[in-house]
Amino acid sequence: MDSEVGPLRTVLLHRPGNELKRLTPRNNDQLLFDGVPWVGRAQEEHDAFAATLTAKGVEVLLLADVLVQALEDNRARIAGIHSAVNERRLGIDLADALRSHLTSLDAPTLAQVLMTGMTFEELPAAEGASLVRKMHLPIDFAVDPLPNLLFTRDSSVWVGDRVAITSLALPARDRETTLTDLIYAYHPRFRRTGRAYGAHSAPLEGGDVLLLAPGVIAIGVGERTTPAGAESFARSALADGLAHTVLAVPIAQERATMHLDTVCTMVDRDAVVMYPAISDALTAYPLRSDGDGGVRVDGPVPFLEAAAEAMGIERLRVIDTGLDVVTAEREQWDDGNNTLAVAPGLVVAYERNVETNARLEDAGVEVLRIAGSELGSGRGGPRCMSCPIDRAPLV
Repeated sequence: MDSEVGPLRTVLLHRPGNELKRLTPRNNDQLLFDGVPWVGRAQEEHDAFAATLTAKGVEVLLLADVLVQALEDNRARIAGIHSAVNERRLGIDLADALRSHLTSLDAPTLAQVLMTGMTFEELPAAEGASLVRKMHLPIDFAVDPLPNLLFTRDSSVWVGDRVAITSLALPARDRETTLTDLIYAYHPRFRRTGRAYGAHSAPLEGGDVLLLAPGVIAIGVGERTTPAGAESFARSALADGLAHTVLAVPIAQERATMHLDTVCTMVDRDAVVMYPAISDALTAYPLRSDGDGGVRVDGPVPFLEAAAEAMGIERLRVIDTGLDVVTAEREQWDDGNNTLAVAPGLVVAYERNVETNARLEDAGVEVLRIAGSELGSGRGGPRCMSCPIDRAPLV
């Protein structure tokens, strides 16, 4: 896969599940949601999203299904259980009891626990006294839920024929990459897939990685991806021949701009939809191989100019979010920039961003509108909710 807009062949989604039912006003901030979604409606919206992609000939893989299939391999079960049991929090005795219980579960049930979590009242019956049990509320989590699995974009990135398992920045998302990693390691379909980006120590999230064109990658550096994470990914991509230019793009460290794809996404081979408040101010640090096995870092230079130069085009067309300052701010917050390209000039977008969608269509981009009133409560749009696995090359 070498672009954001090549015809989409296969995508990984996660249908909202019982992990969203764990969200309450007490914990939604900690679990990175801005509200408590209506789960049934979120599932209906997601089903419509998946159906929209299927109708365009896209193969839709659901994370829960491929996780269950991967967990048929005992090595995957061991890895999943190890990630779920926090011995430092539970203590040795309770951790051992939980491991024993999880080991006894079949693959579908274990997958549900790994995604949905487990409260202390849901733990298997106690064998002897446990201070840990007594000092936790029944509704406290012994295994944390993973409501952000909905955003499959972040935990893995495909570049060429390789997959990069990322390093998520916030504690609420720690275990997501473990599940993604074991899927790619043990699911029969992916066992022979090559890996990119071997360093997981520095935070890097998939929402910050944009494949602008064959050989050209942009990486946002802000709230979720650090300079060290961007540099590690860039060095790996350049060394492996997956890119000739990587643009490190600083973005504000704010909730509204948590990833580069919250302010900018590709909608055609030479066009982006972008939040106008930052379009002129956005800069980039180009990284290229120095010819001796190292990396040369230039800049900062204006992002749009650097992107066009690296892509080998005269200019990158920019389609603004909204028609005025207030509308642009509202629609950026509602993921107006977070479109998923199904093909060049064909994107999926939330229907609520009326002005942005109209501007896209005025620029010749076809918009497939989907509902997202509940899906958007975690601050993510169609691109955030999708991990493209295979796209046809741009020709």
